[in-house]
Amino acid sequence: MTSRNLVKLFRNSLLVGGVTTVIVGLFVRWHELQPFFVDFKIKDIISAILWLLLMGFLYSVISQMGFFAYLTVHRFGLGIFKSASLWNGIQIVLILFGLFDLVYLRYTNFAKTGDSMLLYLLPALLLLIVGLAVAWLKSKETNREAFIPALFFMIVATLVEWVPALRINAQNWFYLMLFALMACNAYQLLILHKLNAQSEQERQQRLKQKEGKANNNKKMSKKPSI
Repeated sequence: MTSRNLVKLFRNSLLVGGVTTVIVGLFVRWHELQPFFVDFKIKDIISAILWLLLMGFLYSVISQMGFFAYLTVHRFGLGIFKSASLWNGIQIVLILFGLFDLVYLRYTNFAKTGDSMLLYLLPALLLLIVGLAVAWLKSKETNREAFIPALFFMIVATLVEWVPALRINAQNWFYLMLFALMACNAYQLLILHKLNAQSEQERQQRLKQKEGKANNNKKMSKKPSI
């Protein structure tokens, strides 16, 4: 990937994280922000939106760190197991293990008497549905082999990045971080192959320009025959 497209990926991922967090934050924390809008307190409204935007930028940076870490882990996995099918099988096991832990560990650690298991199952189902949708789009735009790695990244990588909110289990932070991470992870996953293709085209164009300049210089350097 060229440096220009790498900067583009970083910048757009920041915007995705920031905008998603602002939108989700207005819904999730509406009970706190409602008085600002009712009383039309401009300064408080702007401060709240800026705070949510900065938090979104932070979530985006965490997502990008996880994305590049997974690209490295994925290459290591293919190199160690020497088989894409075996590595995909291991990723499927880790996906199931991660979803089970998301439900079971949260229920055993945070459930109160009378709480339904369904409340702890819904986030896992949401993550699975979004992961399946993004993985399907990725495989459709690239190849079938991309489905399992994409699903693994959308579920397991998101869970790892989501750990700070999972530990405190505060509902506001829980969903705020989840939606921001899913949006950033999905964007990076679906845009990567496009940016790589664009980078390759740019390199080919630069190579042709260099070759054209070299040919022109050779013609200019030839001595006139008399």
